[in-house]
Amino acid sequence: MSRSARAMVRRVAARVGIVGTTALAALVTAAVAPASATTEITGPDRYVALGDSYTAGPLIPVQSGQPAGCLRSTANYPSLVARSLQAGTFVDVSCSGATTTDLTAPQNVSLGPNPPQLDALTGAEDLVTLGIGGNDIGFAAIIGDCAARSPLAPFGSACKDYYTAGGTDQLAARIDGVSAKIADALDEIADRSPKARVALVGYPAILPDQGPGCFPIVPFSAGDVAYLRGVEKALNAMLEGEAGDAGVTYVDTYTPTIGHDICQLPGTKWVEGLVPTAPAAPVHPNAQGMKAIAATVLADLTGRAAAA
Repeated sequence: MSRSARAMVRRVAARVGIVGTTALAALVTAAVAPASATTEITGPDRYVALGDSYTAGPLIPVQSGQPAGCLRSTANYPSLVARSLQAGTFVDVSCSGATTTDLTAPQNVSLGPNPPQLDALTGAEDLVTLGIGGNDIGFAAIIGDCAARSPLAPFGSACKDYYTAGGTDQLAARIDGVSAKIADALDEIADRSPKARVALVGYPAILPDQGPGCFPIVPFSAGDVAYLRGVEKALNAMLEGEAGDAGVTYVDTYTPTIGHDICQLPGTKWVEGLVPTAPAAPVHPNAQGMKAIAATVLADLTGRAAAA
């Protein structure tokens, strides 16, 4: 069967329902419940989680798994989803710093390497989640470049000017370039795990969804906040489009996390800033953020089961 034919079959098979706010609230509770808790859908026999640091949960207690350099947390969203769904077998091979290349090749990390993530798929999976793409466009370098350049023009947009010099938006081009890699990854997952439900998980709201940001606490000018916000939305839109083409579920974690960005006060922020105020890596979800993402994943999975 051709790739386009497989995509059509998966798209038809993946039609989902929408759960209401009451159900979502219940799922938030389920996401933090002990393994003995029950949810509305039958737990998967085998659940494999793939992805980068936004999946792994670097520096969120408790760090576990091999190799240690992947910085996986037992409180990351796949772990919370697995416990809530009472997965029979749960395999988390997500790894901080991972790109789409690391899905099919070993990733060198401290005390590594981490084997190719797709090698964890045996064909017995009935649930696979994937969160990846940010490192393919240079997430860490973008944050570092903008944190250095933006304060030099607090009323301008030095970071945007740097990435759009010459009339070409480098980051938009990078997003366009990685789309085929995401498509290939989803196609490979479908081939290796033909009976699995697959969910492609997007990125949460890092910067405020509106307004100028919080310079100088987060050292991005208003112009650069608007630009970077647009970059993240474009990345998520690309991921959503590829999920739709592949016929898999796209989990929008941006919308549910609006208002919990790096500019918020501790206790309200679900994504830490450049100087974290809770145990988490800079500019990454904290434990609260992982709970929120888990609840969103659970909501989408439950909707699929309800519609089946």
